[in-house]
Amino acid sequence: MDAARLVEHYRRDDFLLATARRTLLASGTAHEITGTDEDALAARVSAALAEHDGGIAAGVLPYDAATGTPARLVVPQTVHTTGPAHPDIGRLAREHIGTPAAVRAVPDPHVHADAVSTARTQLAVRDLRKVVLARALDVDFAHDVPVASIVRNLILDHSHGYVFAADLPGGRTLLGASPELLVSRRGGHVVAHPHAGSMPRAAESAADAANAEALLASKKDRLEHAVLADAVAEALRPFCRHLEVPRKPALERTPTMWHLGTRITGELADPETTALQLASALHPTPAICGTPVTSARRLIGDLEPFDRGYYAGATGWVDGNGDGEWAVSIRCADAGEASLRMYAGGGIVEDSDPHAELDETSAKFATLARAMGLDSDVLTATYSRGDSASPG
Repeated sequence: MDAARLVEHYRRDDFLLATARRTLLASGTAHEITGTDEDALAARVSAALAEHDGGIAAGVLPYDAATGTPARLVVPQTVHTTGPAHPDIGRLAREHIGTPAAVRAVPDPHVHADAVSTARTQLAVRDLRKVVLARALDVDFAHDVPVASIVRNLILDHSHGYVFAADLPGGRTLLGASPELLVSRRGGHVVAHPHAGSMPRAAESAADAANAEALLASKKDRLEHAVLADAVAEALRPFCRHLEVPRKPALERTPTMWHLGTRITGELADPETTALQLASALHPTPAICGTPVTSARRLIGDLEPFDRGYYAGATGWVDGNGDGEWAVSIRCADAGEASLRMYAGGGIVEDSDPHAELDETSAKFATLARAMGLDSDVLTATYSRGDSASPG
């Protein structure tokens, strides 16, 4: 079965992960493992995989299990893996999603900008180097959310990165297109590819190139990225006998954003350490929380008007050998029966500008807006008033 047919076979209760290297579709449930204790979860997953020779456990880790949101992994009944979705998926037609009934900003954009200002002043007060603040858009439909169609469009839009769809407790679905690899393990080889520092893409090539150069030259974004790369390297160091950390970040692109990224590679010291254990040890990184983590989480709890749930968590898989791949769950939405909540966040450092941060989150919403056939300006400007609005 080629990648295009695999994508066509995806159904809402399946697990799907499409990357530049492979397309993985897992269906059915032979064993379900949930929990909020990371060590206990890893042990239970290993035990379940020992009973299913050659199987995998696939699913999601929450942003913060301490809030009571459990990790959920499933040992599926069937697993199909093939090569990358591109170019095969190009033969599939783009899906029409339909106009949503209403869109609401959570919180009002002006409130988010005020929160950024507060966070910036709190950095010194709370001895923080960085904190990440997110906002959301609630999108209501007059019909069931067409999850499979949105996922197909996301894959059509992204030949690189990590397009994912995973079943959540309560019959919900986490879906998105993340540019960021949290960690992968293949044999003794470990890779992490943290991203921080962002700039919107531009339609005109000269303006787009100028945005990329501005990002590379940005003191604020270079600082934000350095904080992240240092933290990821330090978290990986205890697990690796050798670690390679490039001195400078590289430009990374998605269809809607430029990012700064650093590809960190290492060799495991203990071959028994699994991809799930590495993901748990790395998560949450400063890319989606801040640093120091404990203080950043407290400030996020003070300023964000919602529970992140599985946004800014991790989505991926691990097999019985310990190999696996986990992406950071960003540029994503939590979809219910007839509504979904889209999330976007930005890193706040001392030099952050509240209005620029608001623009950054608006640009990040474009990933899902594009997959839903919606103009990002419509979502972020026309309907970002904090009240309910119906497209008309």
